[in-house]
Amino acid sequence: MTGAGPGRQAEKQAAGEGQRSSPRIVLINPNTNCGTTSRMVEIARDAALQLAVSEGQGEGLSIEGMTVASGVPLITNEPALSAAAQAVVDLGLSLPLETAGVIVSAFGDPGLDTLRRRLSVPVAGIAESSFHEAAGGGRRFAVVTTTPDLKAAITARAVGEGFGALFAGVWLTPGDPAHLMANEEALLEELLRAIGAAARQDAVEAVIIGGGPLASAARALASVSPVPLIEPIPAAVRHMAKLVAAA
Repeated sequence: MTGAGPGRQAEKQAAGEGQRSSPRIVLINPNTNCGTTSRMVEIARDAALQLAVSEGQGEGLSIEGMTVASGVPLITNEPALSAAAQAVVDLGLSLPLETAGVIVSAFGDPGLDTLRRRLSVPVAGIAESSFHEAAGGGRRFAVVTTTPDLKAAITARAVGEGFGALFAGVWLTPGDPAHLMANEEALLEELLRAIGAAARQDAVEAVIIGGGPLASAARALASVSPVPLIEPIPAAVRHMAKLVAAA
């Protein structure tokens, strides 16, 4: 892997000494909220364990979380997304040599394309991974999220990944994203309402909850969604497992 070196601000989510023989995957949180990183890593590790058990692979991937050194606690607009891209690249190029893969854990995949060009290990984004999973079998899919100022960026990413014909669009929750996310009950209610609207209005067959910080909400809603719900972080873990196996 290229770009190893010092000079990053990172919060290691300890992988445990017993996991060192497993491929070491670094999940980068492009938001500066360390608590969000911890929740993302917990969900990613659970997905990795479930995948390993289902495929008889022992412990599977070893997931470690790192948080960018600069930016905002919650990316809600395109200027913040662009700034996060550089922060992700800076962190990604300083990762330890033993890193076997990188997951960019913000919807919009900031810095993904640059890291993929510059690193010698697999790099996956939660947006692209969830697009591929949602579109499986030719399903028509939508994204539900809390950030209206990222609607255009999400749409561009879906179209750019080649899913324009299957992508039904972005459905949004009302109000300020930060305020809504501070109220878990209201967040779940509004996300579920948007999921239902997408399913009713545009014959959507699968819905992605668009946002790394929304990972816990996506998990909570999976069992009550009227259509299959794609959780971006587990989707990225599954994608990464395939990339690592093929490397």
